[in-house]
Amino acid sequence: MPQFPQREVEHEIDITAPADTVYRLLAEVTNWPRIFPPTLHVDHLERGATTERIRIWATANGQAKNWTSHRELDPGTRRIGFRQEVTSPPVAAMGGTWIIEEPAPGTSRVRLLHHYRAVGDDPAKLEWIDRAVDENSRSELAALKVNVEKAHAAEEMTFSFEDSVTVAGSAKDVYDFINDAHLWDQRLPHVARVSCEEDIPGLQTLEMDTRAKDGTTHTTKSYRVCFPHHTIAYKQVTLPALMTLHTGRWTFHEENGLVTAVSQHTVTLNADNIGKVLGEGATTAEARRYVHTALSTNSRATLGHAKDFAEAGS
Repeated sequence: MPQFPQREVEHEIDITAPADTVYRLLAEVTNWPRIFPPTLHVDHLERGATTERIRIWATANGQAKNWTSHRELDPGTRRIGFRQEVTSPPVAAMGGTWIIEEPAPGTSRVRLLHHYRAVGDDPAKLEWIDRAVDENSRSELAALKVNVEKAHAAEEMTFSFEDSVTVAGSAKDVYDFINDAHLWDQRLPHVARVSCEEDIPGLQTLEMDTRAKDGTTHTTKSYRVCFPHHTIAYKQVTLPALMTLHTGRWTFHEENGLVTAVSQHTVTLNADNIGKVLGEGATTAEARRYVHTALSTNSRATLGHAKDFAEAGS
């Protein structure tokens, strides 16, 4: 049977953001929850000077999935090569390259190259892959343009902070308190209602009503990726009015009988709602302080109850 050459295709789009910014957002996988709405969390499995293996958690049709990819990074030419480690029929092999060019200052041209083969070099299967790659590439580049431009424009509206507590106990006990979110309405005074589903071990869907200082409640929904007994990463997908992005992680480090438990947040403010929520004339700085205070208050309360739980040996 004759061997067919691998298929090579290319798609491109122009983005209103500097090329170095676009490359950084694509290269630094911790940015992906900001620029790809389905992405929940990305972790490095292996990391060298120019190569890496990453594991990606993302939603698909309302469910959280994960997979592993190998990448090669070249910041000098703004190129990122990738290949799937495990393919599914009818794909026999799949890889490609992101190329970010700068046709003019402050603008980028993103080229997405794919190369692939079909199982058995079957022409009908190759045609099916052609259509899938074309449709997916066009939609992915369109989404990339929208979300990179938003992320670049929102740099001044984005900030991170953390709270921490030292616990005389075990990391497992502190982790268990944060992991067992289905019990938070019984354990945390600021949680009025909670629902936590975990159909796949380590992947949680958390929805809860949280009480504010003025007695009002707001509903949030998050996806959480749990790594016993050291990290729980999350991304909120139902957000309060003052935020367009909220990601975070709980981390637990045990040493010499003490645990350092940290709650980290990254937030992008919703500029359109600052006046609506805080009153006409309210500033970005005021909104930042308001959100920081609200999230820190809840984080410190949760960490405090986790500390009491772990130190009681429960």
